[in-house]
Amino acid sequence: MRIWRKLALAAAMATAAVVPVSPAWTMTVQPVVIDLSSLGSGMSRVVTVENTFATRLPVELRIEELTFENGQLVNTHKDPGDLLVFPPQALIEPGQTQSFRVQYVGDPELAQSKHYYVTVAQLPVKLAEGQSAIQILYNFQVLVSVAPAATRPAIDIVSAAIETNREGKPVPAVTVSNSSSAHGYLSKGRLKITQFNEAGEQVFSRSISGPEMLQIVGFGLVGANTTRTIQVPVELPSAGGRVDARFTPE
Repeated sequence: MRIWRKLALAAAMATAAVVPVSPAWTMTVQPVVIDLSSLGSGMSRVVTVENTFATRLPVELRIEELTFENGQLVNTHKDPGDLLVFPPQALIEPGQTQSFRVQYVGDPELAQSKHYYVTVAQLPVKLAEGQSAIQILYNFQVLVSVAPAATRPAIDIVSAAIETNREGKPVPAVTVSNSSSAHGYLSKGRLKITQFNEAGEQVFSRSISGPEMLQIVGFGLVGANTTRTIQVPVELPSAGGRVDARFTPE
């Protein structure tokens, strides 16, 4: 469930030695999730990187293809050449913002959605001869998804069950499927959770809007022709009875 919150940022550290370099700020990257079309005006988007360091910020953009396994994204660590990023590198002055264009250049007759990480990687700074330092390098991962042109997702609820979260509290677990060749998001719709006790009486009901879903679950990506189960962090009155879920797209 929490994997979609983590799509926005992955930090890596590279160490040299002796003198610590501890920046008080970091860089900001917007947006962190991008949807592209395989054809037409939606084939490209702009990612902006702001340098909030007090020094120059060298960055490089790297592309890696993702695949779905058991409803979860898996990094192949390979660049298939489907995306073009310009410029691929930049040196951003303190307090300045650099725009990078991400464009799909792959097969326009895409069979189903494809997904990629575009990593905005801070590059190490070459130190003066004889100087040693610890450099903390930040990597921001932007999720880029490309859907077949003029195709919409078809997200449906397969089932709902009551599970126990890490704190031992009863919460709904919703299994969703997407029968379309285009990916979709649970955060682009409304999810209604209803619980009934053993006698069939309604004891709980809550409707979760798209923006609220984004806050508590994340984007809730559902890949093309895939099924996944998402544990929704909404505490239920009890662990007994049954739970029902309904999804209404935007």
